[in-house]
Amino acid sequence: MSAAGAGPGAMAGKVVLVTGASRGIGFCAARALTGMGARVLMVCRDRARGEQAKAAIGGDTALYLADLSSQRSLRALAAEVIAGEPRLDVLVNNAGGVNGRRELTEDGLERTFATNHLAYFLLTDLLLPLLKKSAPSLIVNVASTADRGGRIDFDDLQGERRYVGWRAYCTSKLCNAAFTFELARRLQGTGVTACAVHPGLVASNFGREGGGFLGFMSLLGRPFSLTPEQGADTVVWLASLPDAADRHGQYLSKRRPIRAGRQSYDTDVQRRLWEVSERLAGSPRER
Repeated sequence: MSAAGAGPGAMAGKVVLVTGASRGIGFCAARALTGMGARVLMVCRDRARGEQAKAAIGGDTALYLADLSSQRSLRALAAEVIAGEPRLDVLVNNAGGVNGRRELTEDGLERTFATNHLAYFLLTDLLLPLLKKSAPSLIVNVASTADRGGRIDFDDLQGERRYVGWRAYCTSKLCNAAFTFELARRLQGTGVTACAVHPGLVASNFGREGGGFLGFMSLLGRPFSLTPEQGADTVVWLASLPDAADRHGQYLSKRRPIRAGRQSYDTDVQRRLWEVSERLAGSPRER
């Protein structure tokens, strides 16, 4: 199944922001959407790698630099996008990571949780006015069925009592699903569609940077993995749909709805996670 399901020109006039666009799923999604005529805002952490990816894609692309584990950097990114772009049709929250050992960000937050969940939450919140202005628009949160191995424990949300790298990753993906469902409820009637996507097990560098057991498991699964292009397929398909509103609140893989981890459907968990995320990400903005 080709990610480039729509032809050239299908995304003409559309502006798409993709985080983690220098490699893997993010790079492939950015390349496919640019090929359909979209203006793609590539968010990358490393300038050299970002410039290299931008040159490889060509077309109407713009490079934005941000460390998504840093709330200061996220706020600067959002301000730069809002100042420089008159519209935003699609936001793809894709960048993420996994850490074998517990690390803290400059904000004093556990890095996996901060990068994989709070970055999605805060960047979406900051860009929501532009997305609403551009409606009908779309938010795609790249999640993972690894969420089934996670558990949202509000008494130890950041692994202070006990940290296991893989479990922290699974929990962050469970947060992605719960966040998407709560976001979809709150956006009902605004013209902004919110979906989550499981890309599948993708052969990329993801996981290997975590080292140790996580790196070993990443290499072990590589022969059975999808290509990054295959992993990007559902993201690109959603972004290029003439009317993605029919998928509002869905969790999709291979272009079809699937089930997320059971806890993500608990409306009390969704609401409480939202409130905790607001508190950790700073003062809530008027929605």
